[in-house]
Amino acid sequence: MRLRNIKGAKEAVSQSPYCIMPSEGIKGNWNSVFLNDNPLHIEIGMGKGQFLIRLARQNPNVNYIGVERYESVLIRAVQKMENEPLQNIRFICMDAALLSEVFAPEEVFRIYLNFSDPWPKDRHAKRRLTSGTFLNLYQKILSPSGRIEFKTDNRNLFDFSLEEVKASGLKLCSFTYDLHHDDSMNAGNVMTEYEKKFSALGNPICKLIASR
Repeated sequence: MRLRNIKGAKEAVSQSPYCIMPSEGIKGNWNSVFLNDNPLHIEIGMGKGQFLIRLARQNPNVNYIGVERYESVLIRAVQKMENEPLQNIRFICMDAALLSEVFAPEEVFRIYLNFSDPWPKDRHAKRRLTSGTFLNLYQKILSPSGRIEFKTDNRNLFDFSLEEVKASGLKLCSFTYDLHHDDSMNAGNVMTEYEKKFSALGNPICKLIASR
């Protein structure tokens, strides 16, 4: 999908107090950003930020980092923060392949992956955020008690992800092919923009939880 370029997005993101530059020496020092030692949760491919912002409002004692590759998408979350500021959320514009450059080993307590690009062609499988390549990367920054939560409406991507989790050495804690009709896994669920859209179309939402 081709993203629409938004004029001034790059400049706005780079100047926002809610956005952290990858080169700012924050690896292992996120407590200096938030001025506390609260646990760190991250969402990779956060889009416009609705999911992460709702979590941050609900959980003021957790620090949230939204990772988004494109300024033209991230700018929407920045604008939301300017209208309704929160102290426990920051954004970083970068490729997820560089996560280990900004997060220290075992620094992250939870990783959220929501409706990631399915990269449907087999030759692009390693680009999927639930591929073994990325799962191994997540394990490097995930705390011993940390976990990964993944949601999608794409059944093929979900089946692929289940196999990749098992092959990676992660523990598959739970999974469902119909989240909104699974009382246990749906308890406390925070819906994303895509989740609302696809659910309204009648698409079942799949979810898995994995841990180290």
